[in-house]
Amino acid sequence: MQSLISGNLLPVLELALEPGEVVIAPPGELAWMTPNMGMNTTTATAGSSGLWGAITRAVSGGGLFMSEFTPNGGTGGVAFTPKVPGQILPVEVADGRGYMVHRHGFLCGTQGVVLTSALQRSLGAGIFGGEGFVLQHIGGTCQAWVALGGEIVNPELAAGETLLVHPGHVGMFEDSVTFDITTIPGIKNALFGGDGLFLVRLTGPGRVWLQTMTVPTLAHALAPYMPRGGEASSTSSDPAANVAGSVMRGIFGGDRS
Repeated sequence: MQSLISGNLLPVLELALEPGEVVIAPPGELAWMTPNMGMNTTTATAGSSGLWGAITRAVSGGGLFMSEFTPNGGTGGVAFTPKVPGQILPVEVADGRGYMVHRHGFLCGTQGVVLTSALQRSLGAGIFGGEGFVLQHIGGTCQAWVALGGEIVNPELAAGETLLVHPGHVGMFEDSVTFDITTIPGIKNALFGGDGLFLVRLTGPGRVWLQTMTVPTLAHALAPYMPRGGEASSTSSDPAANVAGSVMRGIFGGDRS
């Protein structure tokens, strides 16, 4: 299998598969493929052989169903793109060398990938911790590709070294790194600081990939330009046109409240 990652702000991963080779991806990641590329959507893949395994995978953001792509009659091609601006990172996964990834980070992987939930510490971590606490674990033996948002900062933690990270900025880390949850220090900081109540405590040894852009941050930045309830009936069905119209109204004083 040959792979090519092109682009900077909005990258694309293109894969060339030989007959018999399989790549597995969550629903909604496909960008394009050649006509001879076969596609099979199933729950029984990515290490799951039953419904319960598929459900636990879905809890971590991997999806109840997964799609398998394999070429028919010669070399085939398939391409995948991330949902937010950022980077695509290739990772080699092997026994004893897996990765924890943010819940929407897994882009695709070759046959042999095992995708499970990585909520290991406590149920409360997943319920109250916010974006980034319910993680995916990429295991098995495979080549995988991960999509992270914005720019990437990639520190390596020594044994016992700790880093406190806002949950949304935890992109990926080696599964040798342990993670836990701690609260923002100080009542005033927690209530009025605007950074939420929780931080992720990452403890080495292992490498960490931090992402500068998160989906909630992007959504918050776009929110002022999205149509409001009273404007829904008069706006175009094209989301891009709606955003552009909202921006123009803001510039020329359409919103005078």
